[in-house]
Amino acid sequence: MSTLDHPRSNRMWLLYLLLGIALLYASLVSVAALSQTKLLFPTQMAAANKPALPRSAERLELTTPDGERLIGVRLGTPSDVKALLLGFGGNAWNAEAMALYLHGLFPDHEVIAFHYRGYPPSSGAPSAKALLSDSLTIFDHWQQTQSRKVVAVGFSVGSGVAAYLSHHRTLAGLILVTPFDSLRALAREHFAWAPTGLLLRHHMPTIDFVRDRPTPTALIAAGRDTIVPARRSEPLRGAIPNLVLDRTIAEAGHNDLYNLPAFAAAMREAVALIEDAAPQ
Repeated sequence: MSTLDHPRSNRMWLLYLLLGIALLYASLVSVAALSQTKLLFPTQMAAANKPALPRSAERLELTTPDGERLIGVRLGTPSDVKALLLGFGGNAWNAEAMALYLHGLFPDHEVIAFHYRGYPPSSGAPSAKALLSDSLTIFDHWQQTQSRKVVAVGFSVGSGVAAYLSHHRTLAGLILVTPFDSLRALAREHFAWAPTGLLLRHHMPTIDFVRDRPTPTALIAAGRDTIVPARRSEPLRGAIPNLVLDRTIAEAGHNDLYNLPAFAAAMREAVALIEDAAPQ
C-alpha cells in the first residue's frame, strides 16, 4: 500500500465513525420519541400501588363525552363550611392512594379523586390532552349534583391538570405541589440532547393556565427536587396574580416531600388561607 492511501483510509474511518455516531443518536432519539407516552404516563406502576380503602369510601364512576369510563373515589362527608378537595395526582401515583393521603391531612374535608384516563380501572389511553379535558368533565359532573366550593389540588403532573381546570372553571382555590411551567421546558431539562420541541406530543403549559387568573393559589416546591427542578417552578411565581402561599421545603426531594411535617404544615396553611380568601 502506498503512503498516499493512508489519508484516504483515515478519512474513511472518520466517515464510518461519524456515521455510527449519527445512527446511534438517531436510535436514541427514536426510542425516546416512541416511548414518551409510557415514560410520562406509567399506568401499570400506578395501578400496582392500589391501597386498601376504608369501608366509608364511596366508589365513583362517570362517562366522558367520547365514551370512556373514569373511576374515582370519595372520602369524607360534604360540608357547608369546608371546601371539597379535588385531587389530581402525580403520573405514577394511584388516585386512591392520593385521596387517602389528602384525607389524612384534612379529615374534616370531603376529598374526591379519579384515576386518570388509561389508568386502571379507568378506560381509554392516557395523554396530556385527555387528562386536561377530563378534569372539566369531572368538575362539571360533580357540580351538577351538588354545587360546592372546590379547591383543586395538583401534585407534579397533576398540577398542570389542576391549573387547567382553574383556567376554565371558577374554583375557590388552587394548590400546586412541585409544579412545572410547561412539559416542554421540563422535557428539555431531562432530554437536553434530543430535539424535544419537535418530538414532544404531550403539551401542558401550566404557566399559560395560571397567568392572569384571580384564583387564590398556593405553590409548594421541594428544594432538592431533581425531577421538577426549582427553576421549572420559578417562572410560575411571577405569572400567578393571586399567590396566597409560596413555600419551598428546602430539605425535600420530589418523592420524599410527602413524609415531612413541614409539607403537611404548608398544605394545611394553604387550605386555611384559601378558605379565608374565598367568598362565602
